[in-house]
Amino acid sequence: MIQANYHTHTPRCKHAEGSEREYIEAAIANGFKTLGFSDHTPQPFDDGFVSGIRMDMEELDGYVDTLKALREEYADRIDIRIGLEVEYYPSCFDKLMKEVRKRDIDYLILGQHFVPEEQEGFYAGSKTDRTYDIDAYIDAVIEALETKEFMYLAHPDLIHYIGDNEIYLSHMKRLCEYTSDKEVPLEINGLGMLTGRWYPREDFFKLAVCEGCSFIFGCDAHKPTQVIQPEGIRGMDGFLEETGVIFS
Repeated sequence: MIQANYHTHTPRCKHAEGSEREYIEAAIANGFKTLGFSDHTPQPFDDGFVSGIRMDMEELDGYVDTLKALREEYADRIDIRIGLEVEYYPSCFDKLMKEVRKRDIDYLILGQHFVPEEQEGFYAGSKTDRTYDIDAYIDAVIEALETKEFMYLAHPDLIHYIGDNEIYLSHMKRLCEYTSDKEVPLEINGLGMLTGRWYPREDFFKLAVCEGCSFIFGCDAHKPTQVIQPEGIRGMDGFLEETGVIFS
């Protein structure tokens, strides 16, 4: 049984549902000892851009204060951690980190959905057969991890390459080598498997195992019912057996 899940969202991101309390109660019911909230970080965009998939900057204090109060209330039942799932956007990362450090935020996880940035970049989850897109995604992730600000890499196989598998693996090997060398855990994403997405990819994680990577399970819960143990996700046991993934 997994003791901790650090990948949990709230409705502030505009595409999740359920109260923080409901996520906490679900975690307790499913045997988690630690529940980390890591909602999609706000971004201090210089151009006034308003994202439709993350909380606004003015919501950050409410997010932290709500979770601090619940952490105290549930202290004898579960350990609540306060985090953020961050997109690494070079144009505003330093400004974002200044805001993060002003608040009681315990950790960050890296979830690079857009490359290089949200306003003008491409969505890594869009189907592509261009090897350039794989390399741009890997470059962005490595540049982010070089900051040493992140606890782990969420859904590392988000890039949705639909070309030749051997080409895909020859490029993704660079990401696996880097994260193995830097000891950055790679997430097995529960939501991806639960909802039948293209990730987690079996071939990617077989490669990651061969490269000596470490692994962590993340629910990526956008509903309280998604805060569940890996064995509660259909196909997960077979995936772990086939790939050889063992959680840290």
